[in-house]
Amino acid sequence: KLDKKLRENLRDARNSLFTGDTLGAGQFSFQRPLLVLVDRNIDLATPLHHTWTYQALVHDVLVRLNRILLPKLFFHSVSCLVLVFHFVDLTEPNAEYCISPFPEVAESVQQELESYRAQEDEVKRLKSIMGIEGEDEGAISMLSDNTAKLTSAVSSLPELLEKKRLIDLHTNVATAVLEHIKSRKLDVYFEYEEKIMSKSTLDKSLLDMISDPDAGTPEDKMRLFLIYYISSAQAPSEIDLEQYKKALTDAGCNLAPLSYIKQWKAFTKMASAPTSYGNTTPKPLGLLSRVMNTGSQFVMEGVKNLVLKQQNLPVTRILDNLMEMKSNPETDDYRYFDPKMLRGSDRNNYSLLQKKPTFSETLLFVVGGGNYIEYQNLIDYIK
Repeated sequence: KLDKKLRENLRDARNSLFTGDTLGAGQFSFQRPLLVLVDRNIDLATPLHHTWTYQALVHDVLVRLNRILLPKLFFHSVSCLVLVFHFVDLTEPNAEYCISPFPEVAESVQQELESYRAQEDEVKRLKSIMGIEGEDEGAISMLSDNTAKLTSAVSSLPELLEKKRLIDLHTNVATAVLEHIKSRKLDVYFEYEEKIMSKSTLDKSLLDMISDPDAGTPEDKMRLFLIYYISSAQAPSEIDLEQYKKALTDAGCNLAPLSYIKQWKAFTKMASAPTSYGNTTPKPLGLLSRVMNTGSQFVMEGVKNLVLKQQNLPVTRILDNLMEMKSNPETDDYRYFDPKMLRGSDRNNYSLLQKKPTFSETLLFVVGGGNYIEYQNLIDYIK
């Protein structure tokens, strides 16, 4: 149906999907983009995976219906604070911290706070030297040229106040995220899941992780087990599965997601060809007694300092194969539709695509929803 609609719009210039008010003269490209449609079933483990980057962590633990919910620990008059949640475009130059590991973001927030305090102290010092009290800008402007430095400092106060507002906002958000990390041991879950998905040796049995009353919520435990079940080349035996189900039930988990994944895996025959997630795991740098200097807003004691390893997730690998015309079992059976090609028996053959030049622009749509882990992985791939 999509192929038919694109063909009809290409033939009818009066009702075209490819023109609009935003396209002006000289903005048309002779390079046609590639539209890639993939189903969420190609990778169900990544959406379940606990993450370690700031933007994805905030979305995972704090966001509900596009609002950040901060607990009462920051406020006295309300049970929680609701913030309108806007994610920045990760392609912007100032967005690097969104895809940075959480400890790095906490450190940068603390550094920004210290920078603001230093600027604020400098303004107070200059005003004290000049014998000025309060914020009387009229008095400041009448001073001689020797006070230019003070005038400049005071004129930047609105900018400093806005900077302080943003710092306070991120301090509250990052502190709330840190509370979730420490209370639910999300750093342990992230590292453990990375080892499962990369087929690395586990330093603790999965049954012990599920049975640990101090490690995570029932949802965390179910997500962990589903990742193990999806990533395993061979499903656990019925005896082992019953043990896992008992441990999950004792931990307060709802087993309905497991029933769905069992049916999905049997239907897609994933037991014989599980999705590959690479063979890299995050490198631990030991426990963080602190990230910043003494007096930091963030007490990181007991939280692991994990360094992320670069690797392409399944969605990114599929995109790379199709854009670069690579022959790969993951994409060799993909159907290819070109609205400019004549209808024929071979028009859906992916081998035809491999004979064409590589693509420089691609639109990727995941039927079933994407996530910020995959989005960040694609941004890293572009860079």
